[in-house]
Amino acid sequence: MPNKITAKHILVDKQSMAEEIIEQLNTGSKFEDLAKKHSNCPSRKKGGSLGEFGRGKMVKEFEKAAFALQKGQVTQVPVKTQFGYHIIKRVR
Repeated sequence: MPNKITAKHILVDKQSMAEEIIEQLNTGSKFEDLAKKHSNCPSRKKGGSLGEFGRGKMVKEFEKAAFALQKGQVTQVPVKTQFGYHIIKRVR
């Protein structure tokens, strides 16, 4: 089990919007483009990139989902945290 991963995310306020973005990703839209267009997080400027982070650096719901993904995989269900709904892509 890795201690550090690299991930991107898209943060939105509504679950319905997150589900719509996941659908767009599944039909070929680029993660980075959707992050720049829809995300509420400042990371939107970098296509949603959060860079590398270790365990204990993110809120627990986000961390659990991100570390459960395989490299290149995207969450298929929005991850709810106190900040909103996240779509997470594990980069490495």
